[in-house]
Order: sequence, then C-alpha cells, then structure tokens
Amino acid sequence: MKPESVTIQNLEAAFAGESMAHIKYRYFAKLARAQGDAETARIFEETAAQEVQHAFGHLDLLYPEARLTPARALEIAIEGETYEYTEMYPKFRHLALEEGNTSAVKEFDEQIAESKAHAGNFKRVLEKAAKRFAALAKVEERHANQYRAALEKANR
Repeated sequence: MKPESVTIQNLEAAFAGESMAHIKYRYFAKLARAQGDAETARIFEETAAQEVQHAFGHLDLLYPEARLTPARALEIAIEGETYEYTEMYPKFRHLALEEGNTSAVKEFDEQIAESKAHAGNFKRVLEKAAKRFAALAKVEERHANQYRAALEKANR
C-alpha cells in the first residue's frame, strides 16, 4: 500500500482543525448568547460559518466530487463510525476509567452506542441501494434481451 502524501495528511489535519473551530465557535456563541452578549455570539457564529466553508474546501480536495459516489460516501461514513465504536471510544473510555473520570466514561459510552447506531444506519442505506441497483440491473438486462430479440427478428 502506498503511503499517504504529506499534502493529504496536511489537508486532513486542516479539515479537522477547521471542523473543530466551527463547533467550538458555535459553542462559544451559545455561551455568549446565554450570558446576554449577542454581539460576541454573532461574531462567533459568523466565523463558525466561515470555518465550515474552509472545511468544505479541504474536503473538495480530499474527496473530489467526480470520484465520490453516494455509495463510496456511505462506505467512508461506515468506516469512520465503525472505527469510533470499535477502537477510538473504547480506548478513550478505558483511559478515562483508569483516571476515575466517570463523566467522561459516561460520555464515551454514549458515543460508542451512537456511533454503532450511525454505522448501522449507513449500512442499511448502502444495502438498500445495492438491492435497488441489483434489481435495476436485472430489469435493464431483460430490456436488452428484448431489444436484441426484436433486432434479430427485424433483421431476418
């Protein structure tokens, strides 16, 4: 397997940074608004929206639209969610448990369950799409056979 380029690694890190900034700024806006500071909330919200656009720009380079089908997007999502509930969150949970951070353990348990559910949802959609595609392929094959038969008959 070919190692990833440094540029791809940098784009992934930039995407992660922009994504985290977006959520962090949305959270800060929520806190500022709750404390009655609408002006600060507004600037955080405006900047958060810009961070989303930056993240989308990185995604455009990581997953070019011309090469990304809905099925491939579902596969990527399944891989990510499966990693979260089988590796990432269990490891985080174990370390939080060792440190006695019961709040974090509870949060990680919830995330394990949610990531598993998300992966299941994506898998169901992918399987349903595969069945539709298989059924469509059979219909197309039947039509092609009918056209062939009609052409053969017409050419006699």
